[in-house]
Amino acid sequence: MPECVATSCACTWAGDARPDAAGTRVSEAVPQAEGDAAQAYETLMVPALFGEWAGKVADAARLCPGQRVLDVACGTGVLAREAAARVGAGGFVAGLDPGAGMLAVARQLAPAIEWRQGVAESLPYPDASFDAIVSQFGLMFFRDRREALRQALRVIRPRGLVAFAVWDSLDHIPAYAAEVMLLERLAGRRAADALRAPFVLGDRQGLAALFTNAGVSAVEISTERGRARFPGGRVMVEADLRGWLPIMGVDLAEALIDRILAEAERVLEPYVRPNGAVEFDTSAHIVTGEKACAEAPASRPAS
Repeated sequence: MPECVATSCACTWAGDARPDAAGTRVSEAVPQAEGDAAQAYETLMVPALFGEWAGKVADAARLCPGQRVLDVACGTGVLAREAAARVGAGGFVAGLDPGAGMLAVARQLAPAIEWRQGVAESLPYPDASFDAIVSQFGLMFFRDRREALRQALRVIRPRGLVAFAVWDSLDHIPAYAAEVMLLERLAGRRAADALRAPFVLGDRQGLAALFTNAGVSAVEISTERGRARFPGGRVMVEADLRGWLPIMGVDLAEALIDRILAEAERVLEPYVRPNGAVEFDTSAHIVTGEKACAEAPASRPAS
């Protein structure tokens, strides 16, 4: 569900390490299963759910040629790639994510972008390094959201822009609400809460307060509509059961997974198209704001 998804396990390792554009060593040794999960995410979830939002967030950030842009919680880089197309050869784009598998796929798709492994609460860049900070569907998973926003303000120049997308509440995305109810009924509250997690920042008032209290100026929230398109209901739900729930610490028995998948097709029947695909409306908030200019020191009174 989030733009930033990573898995970890004990398994075969491959690859080597190379220096990144800043001269630090970036490991490309990624567990095979983690790399496979990231590739599956790029192949399924990006076109089905996340891809259409990259342009909306880039628009909100008013990206233009020559700018320096950082994508925080970049995942496999769909938003960073959109930013790179907007800023052109004269600009600079970096993507930051905690997941090595995600970054390995991102690097393969766009080697010209600077990819860094790290977390939003401790951005590895100097003050005032960027014109804009963008992020989609990662904020709800930051350990310290307020500190992450403060870090974003630190690394952008005065009057620089931030643009963050978060999912609306479940009440406004009925297809996922139906899946959550199915999980609660068959797998219990813990499994259902894991799927509720991406939608916890849906309240506009609380969201505005989060940004304002972190020091972001001129905060505005725009609620945008999207359209999710999955190959089928079983594919959609299985991606959550086998991909997302384990990341949230919920592992279901195979027999239970089979039972949920069998019922998922019935639960999602209202969203099934004639070709078997599942399509439904989505809703997300795009929060924009800026870094205020430092106040000029007060002039001394004339003696």
